Amino acid sequence: MTKKWWHDKTAYQIYPKSFYDSNGDGIGDLPGIISKLDYLHDLGVDIIWLSPCYRSPLADEGYDISNYYEIDPRFGTMDDMEQLIAEAKKRGMYILMDLVVNHCSDEHEWFQKACKDPDGKYGNFFYLCDKKENELPTNWRSYFGGPVWEDLPGPEKQYLHVFHKKQPDLNWENPDLREEVYKNINWWLEKGLGGFRIDAIMNIKKALPFRNYEPDREDGLSSIANMLKEAHGIGEFLGEMRDRTFKNYDAFTVGEVFNEKPEDIPEFIGDNGYFSSMFDFNETICGGSEKGWYDARMITPDEYKKCCFEAQAKIGNLGFLSNIIENHDEPRGVSRYIPEGDCCIQSKKMLAALNFMLRGIPFIYQGQELGMENVPFTSIEEIDDISTLDEYQTALNAGLSPEEALKAVSRFSRDNARTPMQWDDTENAGFTTGNPWLKVNPNYTSINAASQMNDPNSVRSFYKQLISLRKHPEYKETIVYGSLEPVWEDRQNLMAYYRKGDKTLLIIGNYQKEEQTIELPCAYKKILLNNTSILNQKDRHICLQGYQVLVIEL
Repeated sequence: MTKKWWHDKTAYQIYPKSFYDSNGDGIGDLPGIISKLDYLHDLGVDIIWLSPCYRSPLADEGYDISNYYEIDPRFGTMDDMEQLIAEAKKRGMYILMDLVVNHCSDEHEWFQKACKDPDGKYGNFFYLCDKKENELPTNWRSYFGGPVWEDLPGPEKQYLHVFHKKQPDLNWENPDLREEVYKNINWWLEKGLGGFRIDAIMNIKKALPFRNYEPDREDGLSSIANMLKEAHGIGEFLGEMRDRTFKNYDAFTVGEVFNEKPEDIPEFIGDNGYFSSMFDFNETICGGSEKGWYDARMITPDEYKKCCFEAQAKIGNLGFLSNIIENHDEPRGVSRYIPEGDCCIQSKKMLAALNFMLRGIPFIYQGQELGMENVPFTSIEEIDDISTLDEYQTALNAGLSPEEALKAVSRFSRDNARTPMQWDDTENAGFTTGNPWLKVNPNYTSINAASQMNDPNSVRSFYKQLISLRKHPEYKETIVYGSLEPVWEDRQNLMAYYRKGDKTLLIIGNYQKEEQTIELPCAYKKILLNNTSILNQKDRHICLQGYQVLVIEL
């Protein structure tokens, strides 16, 4: 494997709207991020990924871009973005932006021109079909529910949108469209970006010609996933994009990749892959249901372990995964992966270590380092997320009461991760002096950055130790490049694995509140990390406390 500048880095995702508000309008902004760079630098962060802050009507919270060359005024100005890049560089940090090019906003100039002249140049930037009475071009269901087809204003045509109806899909089969995308990518890289997180990229290739699929719900529609399974040839687009843009700048790119075939992994993240890395979503999809969120179940500790090890085995040493516990599209990880009722400082630290010591690039989502939890939503009116609103209606349609539907979708709502960052215990968690755009989690008085900064036993301090260990000159080679070998896989509620390189490390997590005893294979040199003050040991036997995690040098 060719060693790259980003292999030993730790990344941190910021959701700009909810990170820090500098002007009191209730919305986070770029000046707010600049003011918190030292907080991130102190934590040990190297790479900062910003969720979209381009100009947007925010139908899907910025993933509907109306101008790829402008910063939305809600978040600041282009001068602010350039200052952020410069200030990050002073601290040895890199800025990533979201690359959202499967679709744009229906308010983008391209789509507006397509509406005026659907048979002209810009009509071919999208997927347009002639409208037929009482018949859709296909029966695909969008990710947010309902058909993927919407009437084009004016003429008797319809356009394709696999996400929100205000997010028309871009036609990547059109070389003129691809040229515009590459031009924009290079424009940003010239500004000094370190790279991109690449959104929903597996959707850019459609199965042609379009056809219907077997309906899988009572609405008579078929999951968009059924079409994507038949879509072949995406590599031609991705390889061209890499060669025309990222490769020329040695940029770091991480793809939102799913449904990839095992044999294609080297093409995606090998030495000359389309991307530098791709996210591991194995854990996030576990327990899901085709019927909807209401039918999904909580993942068990043993399933979480199995998901992690399957992903690691699939990648091996072919490339680097980007490992996550949560992101802006998921609920809070500690509320999802820790059994109900067991969420505490110790279990949060255990989950952090088990994820962080995996082979790959660790990504921390804002507030994760504090152990932020899901929000106790009391009404559907408190929800902003369009995906949650659709799933709530799906649950009602399945016969759940409003109370049952709210409880079901609240467990998985994307708004759990989008509530304002909890900076301190003052009003609105110190996020804003105004009225926050989304409800603040009421537990901010006990879970906040200010209370954890100087507490050596806090969740944040533990994350700081994990990052420091990953960079430690003695252990960096093993943690970054060493192999991963699972151990004691059949032990219930125990997740353990070796990291082997020039050192041999053993990571052990007792994934339950009851004690467990393990026998080490040999004597150890040093305990590198322990999330408790206890080490109950007799000879090579260690009695692990509930949710105790150890990183041991053998």
